[in-house]
Parts: sequence; structure tokens; C-alpha cells
Amino acid sequence: MKYIASFVASILSTVLLVSSSIAAPTYSLNLWLEQTVYVPLYSHIYADERFKNKPFLLTATLSIRNTDPAHQLTLRCVDYYDSTGKLLNNYLSKPLTIGPLGSTKYIVEESESKGGSGAKFLVSWDAETAITEPIIESIMIGTKMQQGISFISRGRVIKGQTR
Repeated sequence: MKYIASFVASILSTVLLVSSSIAAPTYSLNLWLEQTVYVPLYSHIYADERFKNKPFLLTATLSIRNTDPAHQLTLRCVDYYDSTGKLLNNYLSKPLTIGPLGSTKYIVEESESKGGSGAKFLVSWDAETAITEPIIESIMIGTKMQQGISFISRGRVIKGQTR
């Protein structure tokens, strides 16, 4: 019995030693001062042979969400380009401030077919203090006859400055 108690005590001390040396996971968030974000957007796609290779037109929403609970960001540029890289529209005539946890949207109507299947937005923003990365994505939706489609596309940082 004495040996069992000694053995159990030895195991427990080993477990305590090992568990105390394992650090709790830490999460490091990148904090950003500015970004330029490339956001794929599809004003139309091609479905299947039922539609005889005609474009399936989509309504698209560009959603920009400030994820920082304490600081604002300022949009500097929201530009819409077609498949060839030609600028079609400047959606922002002056800087727009988005407050903490705020969001805004820009809509590309279904009837706008100039963008094509390779349309995109370039979104530039900055902040006075480093903030958590905003979520910038496009949401596409369309219906034709009894067919419906919807999907999202996340933006990708192509330029930026961290803290």
C-alpha cells in the first residue's frame, strides 16, 4: 500500500510538472493602420447548358464591416473594375467613417453586366490607431426561372501597414 501511494504521488507530481510547463495558447491579432483590399465580385457567371452559355446575372453587395469594438476606420476608396481592369465606378466621392462595430454596403445591381465574371472592387481604408482587421466581402445572389444561386467572396489584402 505504501508503494502504491508513493507511485501515485510520483505520477501526480510528474503530471503537475508537465501541465505547469505547457503554456496556455495565446492569440495574436494583427492590428492594422491601413489596407488596400482586392475583393472579387461577379456581376454574372455562366451556369450550365440549360442557359446556353448566356450569362446568369447576379446582384452583388460589397459589405465592409469594422470589427474593432473601440475604434473607427475611414474608407478612402471604393472602386469598381471590370474583368479587364477598367475602372467602371468610384462608389466613394468623399471619405466615409465607419464607427466601432459599424458597417456599410455598396450594391451592384443585377442589370449591371459590364463588370463581367471577373469584376472586382479595390477598397482602401485607414485608421488613426491600429485596429482589428475589418471583414470586406462580396455577396452575390441571383435567380432565373426556378434556379437560385448565392455565394460570398472574401477580400484579400494586397497592400497594408500593421502597427
